[in-house]
Amino acid sequence: MVADVPAQSSPQSPPVLAIGLMSGTSQDGIDVALIETDGEAVTRFGQTAYRPYSKDERALLRSAAAAATNLTDRTARPGVIAEAEQRLNAAHAEAVETFLAANGVAADAVTVIGFHGQTVLHRPERGLTIQIGDGSLLAARLGVPVVYDFRAADVAAGGQGAPLAPVFHRALVRRLDVARPVAVLNIGGVANVTFIDGEDLIACDTGPGNALLDDFLRLRTGKLLDTDGRAAAAGVVDETAVARVLAHPFFGKPPPKSLDRNDFRGWVGAALDDRSVEDGAATLTALAAVARILPLLPRAPKTWIVAGGGARNPTLMRMLRERLAPARVETGHEAGWSIDSLEAQAVAYLAVRSIRGLPLTLPATTGAPRPLTGGVLARP
Repeated sequence: MVADVPAQSSPQSPPVLAIGLMSGTSQDGIDVALIETDGEAVTRFGQTAYRPYSKDERALLRSAAAAATNLTDRTARPGVIAEAEQRLNAAHAEAVETFLAANGVAADAVTVIGFHGQTVLHRPERGLTIQIGDGSLLAARLGVPVVYDFRAADVAAGGQGAPLAPVFHRALVRRLDVARPVAVLNIGGVANVTFIDGEDLIACDTGPGNALLDDFLRLRTGKLLDTDGRAAAAGVVDETAVARVLAHPFFGKPPPKSLDRNDFRGWVGAALDDRSVEDGAATLTALAAVARILPLLPRAPKTWIVAGGGARNPTLMRMLRERLAPARVETGHEAGWSIDSLEAQAVAYLAVRSIRGLPLTLPATTGAPRPLTGGVLARP
């Protein structure tokens, strides 16, 4: 029998093996990562893997997100949302089973699995965040404890519930010899930043990331993304259109703040219908590269480390370097990190912090009233 209970505090313990599972707002697939950590320092980075979603799975997740728009009960799973959750559970279980077999890792050697699930609605201003994915079913199938539903406690306490990775970013930056302060800019479906000055953290979502660009290209060309930023590199940025988006009140709000992946979706259709694919891609890439967060930080970062799918886009990286000069801007890969698996590693790290009762979110990262742990622990 599986019991879902709040994660409990425990005395300081030695490092353990943890697996993190991340299915991000880009809805492209599942990242799997193994790390060794005590919830404070990361003592070893293990193997990683990626399980892409099929075309049908991606379509199902998009349908679930569209259907979730009007939900008011975070436990409700009507219609296509229930179908998507069932398929999501199965895909994550398959991903872990394949990962363990491929790497010769015994399930009983893993202390905990962090399962982010798939965000289908994020409306913290309404006290609502919904990540589909049933950790209890995953724990029962895999025979390993699972921590899931990471955002709910923070949102229930009045926080934004995002971003979740800042405490992990701080652990990584401690290991680096770079000019400080440091900003870690993660560009996934939504872009978010962690400002690190010593042990002090400030974090928030900064604006649209890859989601708008990916959706635009899928609708106009059928392609899933702008490979190597080639379409954007061939286009011209509509600076007037970018400026119009930047007039949105979100960009002037101080951190902490967060976004849903679809918050700017309506603008894409309205503003880019008459643009070529290349000009539309260039404009959306420039929007992802805009560092409007800079005036809202205590000091200008001397080093920016870019992670997420955006770090693989040379056109986006060029735009960031132009906008953030004279600061050094490098990719996570150049810093010695795993660009593709960073978020999955963060989820593994958070799972260990959760079972040890350590804070996942802080007032300056999510607006929580106090440092909060979070997550629900499902035992097999």
